[in-house]
Amino acid sequence: MAIATLAPSAIISTLGRRNFYSAKAIAPKDRAFIGGFSPFSSPASAPLNSPFSDREPSPISPPTFFPPSPTGSPFGFHRSDRMEGGSYAEELSVAVRVVQMACSLCQEVQEGLVGRRREQIKSKDDDSLVTIADWGVQATISWVLSQYFGSENVSIVAEEDAHTLSRKDATNLLESVVKAVNGCLVEAHKYGLKPPPKPLRSSEVLEAIGRCNSNGGPKGRFWVLDPVDGTLGFVRGDQYAVALALIEDGEVVLGILGCPNYPMKKEWLSYHQQYYRLMSKLSPPVAGSWHKGCVMYAVKGSGKAWMQPLVHDHGKFGSNNLSTKSIKVSSVDDPAFATFCEPVEKSNSKHSFTAGLARSVGLRKQPLRVYSMVKYAAIACGDAEIFMKFARAGYKEKIWDHAAGVIIIHEAGGVVTDAGGRPLDFAKGIYLEALDRGIIACSGSLLHEKIIRAVDASWDSSNL
Repeated sequence: MAIATLAPSAIISTLGRRNFYSAKAIAPKDRAFIGGFSPFSSPASAPLNSPFSDREPSPISPPTFFPPSPTGSPFGFHRSDRMEGGSYAEELSVAVRVVQMACSLCQEVQEGLVGRRREQIKSKDDDSLVTIADWGVQATISWVLSQYFGSENVSIVAEEDAHTLSRKDATNLLESVVKAVNGCLVEAHKYGLKPPPKPLRSSEVLEAIGRCNSNGGPKGRFWVLDPVDGTLGFVRGDQYAVALALIEDGEVVLGILGCPNYPMKKEWLSYHQQYYRLMSKLSPPVAGSWHKGCVMYAVKGSGKAWMQPLVHDHGKFGSNNLSTKSIKVSSVDDPAFATFCEPVEKSNSKHSFTAGLARSVGLRKQPLRVYSMVKYAAIACGDAEIFMKFARAGYKEKIWDHAAGVIIIHEAGGVVTDAGGRPLDFAKGIYLEALDRGIIACSGSLLHEKIIRAVDASWDSSNL
């Protein structure tokens, strides 16, 4: 594992030394947050309505948030105070908001990482990557879910643990993570949530990270979190995702994908984000326009998936700039016109095999190689039609790399199965056990069937 380290000053600007969680009003200059000064959001007493547009009301709308009450929840509203939206409306509301918060944390940390020298990324035993953002997001989401639903009622399967941060030689790294978490939580009002009464201590941040120790399984309810899916893309300044899903009795019942760098113009998906940033400086987008960054989400059985812009870039929940739109998979069913995605890394997916499949099916376009579950997002919103992944022998797929994306594609009208045509099984623990050869996600059944047949015809010669 490699740890991308940053000096605390690189990711947190602390302006003023007074307690920024004080109950009394504090001037914005006295507040601390990630990345430098930003006007603080309106107080919790301001009405925070649903983030959905009046023109496109969502059947799974989050609840309206009410002023704080001494007898209410930690977030200033009662659990009964929810809008129509089914039995998961409360979970969805809190989850969408905390993923929005997590995206903000990631954006600030990534800005600090882009362009930094390689010697500031240190190597760990398993050669994987983890950054301040991974731990910071996991701690933030764990803390928020536990505060609202009660820690005794929250079980979380997540990618990171607190072991590295707990070491004696990780004091500076832990300090940076704690500052990132508190810098994120102090902005909670902007997202319709309430911050803790005082900054979290190091022990509380470690506890929040360590609380994510569930092993999943076929019974009960648990959350599945990948705090920064596609950490390699994140470190390189490219695509990544914050992925959160809720599983109940082995079935994914809701999923949220935060994709801070996702472009609203399909053609930009083919370019590295550093090029996108350069072009944006040369030809700036229209002020206030929604040109990149989104949160996508869906609830099982709704038959709909939704996308909204980032609060970090467009204001706060309840503002007119946060209109949400429904998303649907593409209607393209001719392979000649379909776009297919695959992982960037060759280490856990064999590009030569997918290239052969593409030719046999009649795919003409070059593959769109994208980091993280952004591939699922691209299919869900109609920017791509196919995602194929065939891991090398010995590699085991983890549930946090797929849960949120699978349900969003399903509810947007697409199909996700293993290469044998069976639904992915999230009831076997942290791994997708008994996975048949690989994973195939498509915008429709016709494309899906063609690829399944092509896999069967060519698998014996794949050497996978």
